[in-house]
Amino acid sequence: MEGRGTPCGRIMLARSPLVLTSVRPFRPHPLFRNSHAQTILAAFWSGHNISYQARQHFVVFDDGDQIVLHDDCPKTWKPGQRAVLMVHGLGGSHSSSNLVRISHKLNMLGIRTFRVDLRGCGAGSTLAKRPFHAGCSEDIAQAVETVSALCLGSPITLNGYSMGANIVLKLAGEIGSGRLGGVDSVMAVAPPIDLGYCSRNMNRGFNRLYDWDFSRRLVRMVQGRIEKDENYYDGFQFNEKPWRLIEFDTIFTAPQCGFESAEDYYTQASSARLLPKIQIPGLILAADDDSVVPIEIFKKNPRSSSVELEVTKGGGHLGFIAPRTIVPDRRWMDQRVVHWIAKLDGHSAFLDD
Repeated sequence: MEGRGTPCGRIMLARSPLVLTSVRPFRPHPLFRNSHAQTILAAFWSGHNISYQARQHFVVFDDGDQIVLHDDCPKTWKPGQRAVLMVHGLGGSHSSSNLVRISHKLNMLGIRTFRVDLRGCGAGSTLAKRPFHAGCSEDIAQAVETVSALCLGSPITLNGYSMGANIVLKLAGEIGSGRLGGVDSVMAVAPPIDLGYCSRNMNRGFNRLYDWDFSRRLVRMVQGRIEKDENYYDGFQFNEKPWRLIEFDTIFTAPQCGFESAEDYYTQASSARLLPKIQIPGLILAADDDSVVPIEIFKKNPRSSSVELEVTKGGGHLGFIAPRTIVPDRRWMDQRVVHWIAKLDGHSAFLDD
């Protein structure tokens, strides 16, 4: 089932082709060297003026819930060429600024992109009775099947950010040496691969601000849906508003998603235990000063030899704001993601190495 949009979800491209040069090592913008400055600036500075012209596809699950895929298909794209399935982070959607920018840049290279709205998010805010969670890889697996049907014979890259990065890594581990549609690679930025450790880390120092912000946004989302229809979540109501993620996950996520407790949820949903099983080429991109996803979780959790870990000096959580001398638009993360995905198919016409 398909929704509104232009044929093949075409977006308006720049007149000149995007030329990718070799990615220089990340260096923080001199005015934003601090991890928190990087994180907060990236969250509030969209850095784009890109109009929405995607075509919508609906993925229907066995329980009747639906999620939405936002399909941006370049004019030059042909079946058999690469597609990318992009998954947003906690509190995000298809309209998250990083997804919009990076999708647009991939489209400029002729790569088709599908931005996911997880259950209850974005365009699918009223289409799901169940909530999303940080381990909902089965939902993304079904999204892959939809994308594979729309892009017959095309290789597909799983691409996720923060919570979405954990989900795509978990799915890649579950695939293991098998196959799922056209999936042949995975690119994860700042994945909280150990959810329990990350949750405990959020209760330290300044990190409490992020903990409070995530909790506030999640509570607002749940309450907003209940106000529209009190039958959502089987009549659930907050007796007291949680102020921390672990409180929210204890009160809401775990029972609503079928976990015994928050700790059970964190254990089962974390991708760390599945990293050694990943057989497709992968890249994990992380910053050594990320306050939300501490770098030590990658040191203590082994991964397969097919997955590369790239750690930058600085960058915060999904920040990576660099000076113009490094990246013209200051968005180093965008360039690194696009460059890695483009090289999978040897876009030598666009890459100057």
